[in-house]
Amino acid sequence: MSCWMLLRLHNGDLRRSLLPLCCSLSLRTLSSGAISRSLRESYRILQLPDDGASDPSEVKEAYLRMAKLYHPDSGAPTADAALFSQIEEAYRAVLAHLAQQKSASQYTQLMEEEEEDKVKGNAPQHRHYLSFEGIGSGTPSQRERQYRQFRVDRAIDQVLEYRQKEMEKAAADEGAMVTRDARLRSKQIKITQAVERLVEDLIQESMARGDFQNLSGTGKPLNKFDHNLYMDPMTHNLNRILIDNGYQPEWIVVQKEIRETIAKMRERLQEVRARLGDPMRHSETLQWKEHCAAFADELGKLNKKVDNFNLIVPLMSRQMVHYSLKRELEKILKTDQLLRQEKEREKERKRKEQMETARTSQHTRQGLITWIQNLLN
Repeated sequence: MSCWMLLRLHNGDLRRSLLPLCCSLSLRTLSSGAISRSLRESYRILQLPDDGASDPSEVKEAYLRMAKLYHPDSGAPTADAALFSQIEEAYRAVLAHLAQQKSASQYTQLMEEEEEDKVKGNAPQHRHYLSFEGIGSGTPSQRERQYRQFRVDRAIDQVLEYRQKEMEKAAADEGAMVTRDARLRSKQIKITQAVERLVEDLIQESMARGDFQNLSGTGKPLNKFDHNLYMDPMTHNLNRILIDNGYQPEWIVVQKEIRETIAKMRERLQEVRARLGDPMRHSETLQWKEHCAAFADELGKLNKKVDNFNLIVPLMSRQMVHYSLKRELEKILKTDQLLRQEKEREKERKRKEQMETARTSQHTRQGLITWIQNLLN
C-alpha cells in the first residue's frame, strides 16, 4: 500500500507521524541514489556529474556547448547528426528528471504546511478559495466539477430570464401599438358610418320629395349591363360600377406614371442639349456628361418601376421592356439635330423674305421716282 493510501486511511496522529517518513521516502526515490542507469548515461553524454546535483542552468549550458560542437548545421569539423540526436534526447531526459524533482519537493513542502495548519487548527490558505459557494460534495475536484455545472445552469437561467423579460417588453409595446391602431380604426369606422348614414338620410329625403321620379328610364332595367352574355353578370356589373366611378386598376396607374416620368426626363435632357452649342466646347462637354449621368440614375430607378409593373400587369402583351440609356441618348441627339436644322431653315426662310421685301421696296421707290420725274418733265 502506498504512502498516500496510508495517509487517507489512518487518523490524524498516524498521518502526522507517517508524513515525514513518506516525504523522505519520496525524496530518496528522486535523489541521486535512485537515478536509473539510462539517466546516468544521459548525464554522462552531457558531460555532467551523474549524481543528479546539477541545476537547470548548468544542464542548459552543457547542452549549448555540446550543440555547438556536434550540431549538423554548426559547420564544425566535429559535427555529427547521430551524436547530436543522442545529446538532444539526453537533454530532454535530464530536464524531465529535474522537473520531477522540483514538483515532488514543492508538493512535499505543501503537504508539510498543510499538516502544520491542521495541527494549529487553521484552514490551509489555498482552501479559502475552494469554498465553491457551498455547492457540491465529495473531493475538491468533484466539488469543482459540480460548481462549474452549477454556474453553467445559473448562466442559462439568467439568459432565459433576460429573454423572457425582453419578450414581455416587446409584447407590451406591440399590445400598445395594437390598441392604438384599433382606436384609430374604430374612429375611422365611426366617421365612415356617420357619413354613410348622412348620405342615406339625404337619399331618403330626396326620394320622399320625389326628386328621382323625373329621371329618364325610371322603372326600366339597366340594359347597359346585359350586352355581354358570355360574362358573369355580377363581375361585369361590378367592373362597370368601378369604371363609372373613376376607378383604375393599379397596373394602369403605374403604366401612366412610367410614361409621364420618361416624357419629363426626355424633355429636361432635351432642353439641356438645346442650351449647349453645336459642336460643344470642353466645358459644355463636361456639363453634358454630368447631365447624362444624372439621367442614367433616374433611368435605373424607372426600370425598377418597370419591373414592378411587369409583376402586376394581367396580360403578357401589356408588359414593358427596360429603357436603354444608349437609345434614349441617340434619340435626344437626333431630335436635337433635327430641331437645329429646322431652326436653320427657318432662319434662312426669314432671311430670304427680308431680302425679297427689301428688293420689292427698292423697286417700288425706283418706280415712284421715275414716275415723278416723268410727271415733272
